[in-house]
Amino acid sequence: MAEKKLLTSIIVPVKEEAEGLDILFSRLLPILNELPTNYELVFVNDGSTDNTLELLIEKQKSIPQIKIIDLSRNFGKESALYAGFANCNGDAAISIDADLQDPPELILEMVNYWLEGYEVVTAVRENRDTDSLMKKKSAGAFYKLINKISDDTKLTPNAGDYRLLNRAAINAFLELKEKVRFNKGLLSWIGFKEKVIYHAREERAAGKTKWNYWKLFKFSIDGITSFSKTPLEVWSYLGVIIALSGFLYGSFIIFKSILFGVNVPGYPSIITFLLFFSGLQMIGIGMLGQYIGRIFIETKQRPLYIIRKIYDASDEKSNNHQNNIV
Repeated sequence: MAEKKLLTSIIVPVKEEAEGLDILFSRLLPILNELPTNYELVFVNDGSTDNTLELLIEKQKSIPQIKIIDLSRNFGKESALYAGFANCNGDAAISIDADLQDPPELILEMVNYWLEGYEVVTAVRENRDTDSLMKKKSAGAFYKLINKISDDTKLTPNAGDYRLLNRAAINAFLELKEKVRFNKGLLSWIGFKEKVIYHAREERAAGKTKWNYWKLFKFSIDGITSFSKTPLEVWSYLGVIIALSGFLYGSFIIFKSILFGVNVPGYPSIITFLLFFSGLQMIGIGMLGQYIGRIFIETKQRPLYIIRKIYDASDEKSNNHQNNIV
């Protein structure tokens, strides 16, 4: 009896990517046809408002390996990636963005390393030449900070979501069901035998990025609060330092008054101290609120995503109306 051929799943989250789909397929398909395994293309439509879904359905007619996971609304890329891994059938899966900034030509190399025995293959940018100066500096600072204060995992600098996971790694990742997700950290946390490969990142093939600086900042806060309690500890230490400083300063004032008499302090210095320490208190309360907010979100137990419908050419039943909740 012939041994069943392995299957590689390619997971592509999409949100308003209609403009670049033809370019994506022109780059992807020649590579996938060279794979030593079978393949499936799992597109996760994350609430696109253009005709991305319609174009994918049309493509499926000529490419039966396409599976489309149509989410009920936009749940965010982190949840869309989880949906892709949860609904893929592959012995291994590769997640890649639709914008082609990460070259699909690496897929063959990733699969070959997997067949050699690696359980995770991570693609890392050689540099950030395509980024603005501000983004370069902020990204570098973020990786240094999170790796310094992280409690139990280290991130590979400049590694994104472009990586291969074997079935064991996929199953481990799917066990991590927290609602506020930082997939870079979660994928590093699960471990497994890893191979890192490097590549030059390209310009976006078409369309506009969905990430602005504010979203990236919020995403970095999610990453830090997901993997470190150091920000909470810092405010405890800072409180001790401020209290000790207040005690020493108060002792100095008392000692000075005894020796030289009472000296009425100026209002500017008092106001300055009040504003400074009030600001510190607000920052501390805000940091505490970040962690409390995460607890609030987790306790609600809302699903990561809701599937409106799955379009799978290999399974006619999947074309019926569905409301899968995960």
